[in-house]
Amino acid sequence: MSLTIPTIASLFASHGSQLYGGEAISQAEHACQAAWLAEQAGEDDALIVACLLHDLGHLLFEQGEQDLAQGKDDLHQYRLLPFLRHWLPDEVVVPIGMHVDAKRYLCVTEPGYQDRLSEASSLSLALQGGVMDVDAAARFAAQPHAGRAIALRRYDDAAKRVGWVVPDIEYFLPRLAALASE
Repeated sequence: MSLTIPTIASLFASHGSQLYGGEAISQAEHACQAAWLAEQAGEDDALIVACLLHDLGHLLFEQGEQDLAQGKDDLHQYRLLPFLRHWLPDEVVVPIGMHVDAKRYLCVTEPGYQDRLSEASSLSLALQGGVMDVDAAARFAAQPHAGRAIALRRYDDAAKRVGWVVPDIEYFLPRLAALASE
């Protein structure tokens, strides 16, 4: 399958209403909340789009609500990348691939971060390799786009507000179109 903007919109329309990995909001709500938070913070279009698409792998590969409960890590952050690399810039794609490791990094570098994770994020942390050791954290921080991945992670963590009304996917698609080289 080739991803296009209409395909992405269709994925959100057909699968976006599924609950987001053990949280009390949908996949689409989570994605739009993360993108909206980034926009409100004045982030550039690439980071806003990364926030919008960071969990698209869950929709693309139809991760079920039961997968997390059954101890399955779908590796969504990696499996999505081949579908994005050919038409979106590294400023979008690389942070998406690093956003799970950003959580693991923040757990070791920021006191209290791990304690603030939601129950579902704590469960997925264990499945995703757990807290990084100090050496791995140093390697992570030295990578290009690590700062953007950490920013994405923070918006990801904050984008779990039940009942919060933000613009829907259609609102963000022009930003995606502006970055795409379809």
